[in-house]
Amino acid sequence: MKLAFIGLGVMGYPMAGYLQKGGHSVTVYNRTTAKAEAWVSEFSGNLAQTPREAAEGADIVMMCVGNDDDVRSVSYGAEGVLAGMKEGAVLIDHTTASAELARELAAKADEVGVSFMDAPVSGGQAGAESGQLTIMIGGDEAAVNEVRSVLDLYAKHVGWQGPVGSGQLAKMVNQICIASVVAGLAEGMQFIEQAGLDPKRVLDAISQGSAASWQMVNRWETMSKGEYEFGFAVDWMRKDLQIALNEAQRNGSRLPVTALIDQFYADVQQLGGGRWDTSSLLTRFKS
Repeated sequence: MKLAFIGLGVMGYPMAGYLQKGGHSVTVYNRTTAKAEAWVSEFSGNLAQTPREAAEGADIVMMCVGNDDDVRSVSYGAEGVLAGMKEGAVLIDHTTASAELARELAAKADEVGVSFMDAPVSGGQAGAESGQLTIMIGGDEAAVNEVRSVLDLYAKHVGWQGPVGSGQLAKMVNQICIASVVAGLAEGMQFIEQAGLDPKRVLDAISQGSAASWQMVNRWETMSKGEYEFGFAVDWMRKDLQIALNEAQRNGSRLPVTALIDQFYADVQQLGGGRWDTSSLLTRFKS
């Protein structure tokens, strides 16, 4: 198939690579052209100078950018993807954004005969690089099934959640749960230190029981060493939690724990840790 990928950050770069290695013809666009040139050098494929140019003639266009405003900037206007997409094509947004934006984009896409799906991902940079992402999709179920084989190239699970916007809502649940798990692990790690316990011995034991989590298995060691210059940034987690908190206000959900953890992450930002991995929450409890 002829595909386009918009946004070559730590997630989009390897995701687009899997599409090209999967036998498709991929055209990429990135705001920083040097990143797109590096991608073409590594994977072949084609480089476009604008989102519209990338989308022209594509069967499927994928986007993975920063936030709602970034999505709008590459979707709308004379040089946006919707201006270049052919009728009957599919637009898939992998950005973690608001459900409100997803519904807005779906309406705009429908005006030009394009099918839209919101499809945020989970798994982080490691999942993107290994092709083991989880994708939560909102959109027409039949249309989702038609593109599933393409998404499977960089995903271990593609889960349809319901109509447009449902993918973003599911991703909000994902971030709410992760934030609570990381906070619990950070408190546990602080307790280990204060109690004079050996973190390896403790974590080797409890990671075999009901306290086990991905965060525990993959982050306890770097947390114990104070290493945070990697992974999913605190700035991005706060962006995601704000989306969830705003949606909760609209739908009447109560998220007191999420709101508290969001403020803890604000404290980490004040410590200069905006780009640190989310496991850096431990620094807040130590400060």
